Amino acid sequence: MSNNKLQAMQRGGHILALMLEELKARTVAGVRTKEIDDWAKRLALKHGIKPSFLGYESYPAAVCVSVNDEVVHGIPSTRVVQEGDLVSLDLGVYVNGYHTDAAITFPVGEVDSDTRNLVAVTKKALELGIAAAIPGNHVGDIGSAIQNYVEKHGFGVIRSLVGHGVGLNIHEEPMVPNFGSKGTGSLLRDGMTIAIEPMVSMGGYEVYQSDDGWTYKTNDGSLVAHFEHSVYISGNSPIILTK
Repeated sequence: MSNNKLQAMQRGGHILALMLEELKARTVAGVRTKEIDDWAKRLALKHGIKPSFLGYESYPAAVCVSVNDEVVHGIPSTRVVQEGDLVSLDLGVYVNGYHTDAAITFPVGEVDSDTRNLVAVTKKALELGIAAAIPGNHVGDIGSAIQNYVEKHGFGVIRSLVGHGVGLNIHEEPMVPNFGSKGTGSLLRDGMTIAIEPMVSMGGYEVYQSDDGWTYKTNDGSLVAHFEHSVYISGNSPIILTK
């Protein structure tokens, strides 16, 4: 990857991280998820960037807002965020010809210790997955690191939804599953950019797509946490672009 490309993706990723932090701060009990999307669009205008998801395969919003048992791709609506909800925000931005992609999960108000643990384990699993993203490893090394940590803590790794390459397009090869065996799958090379995104449930890993054609939910209704960073694979150590 050229320095220009790396710098462009770092700039986009930094803006994305700032946007997610502001959206998180605004997401309180009583807010409608459509309001979160309205804020995301205003922030995109403020920063002079384009939301990657808006219009992507006809997706109608700038940000995905998934609540409780919704895994990913929740469409913002008139739904009101409640005290005790677990909210995931997934956002992509297009800056200087390149996309970056990131997601965060957080509770609204007070939640029980199991929910807090789910969030903490998912966030740590992302860190472990990123640490395995080095040249010469394979995508299976990333998935193995995530899966082993998550299952050790008694949670389930969503299998039918995966991470992906990112850069010129918001979704590129290779696919980056959150489960797998070391030494399997696509080879990781210096200069690759990928989005690593563990999705972890409090119960089973089976999911279904709801009638809106976008939102995925857990079959058993269990809570889900989702964290994601876009990462540049470097010979020294992985560079997190979305921070």
